[in-house]
Amino acid sequence: MYGVKWVRLHASDRMVDPTSDLNEDVPEEEAPRCAVCDEPLVENPDHRVVTRVEEDGVVTTHFCNESCRAEWSE
Repeated sequence: MYGVKWVRLHASDRMVDPTSDLNEDVPEEEAPRCAVCDEPLVENPDHRVVTRVEEDGVVTTHFCNESCRAEWSE
C-alpha cells in the first residue's frame, strides 16, 4: 500500500515523501541517525529505513547505507 501525505507550507501545498522524514533543509542536529554508526542522515541518497509495527505503534529505524542495514539486528 502506498500513502501520500501533504504538508501546508505558507500559501502553497507541497507533497512530502511518505517514506522519509528528511527534507532538504533539515539541520544535522534534528536529522535521524544511523542505528549502526550513529551518523546523522542529512540529504543521504543511500539512506535506508526499516519500518515495523510493535505494541506501542509504528517504529522506524534509519541506516546510512545498505552495509549498515546488513550489520543491524533487531
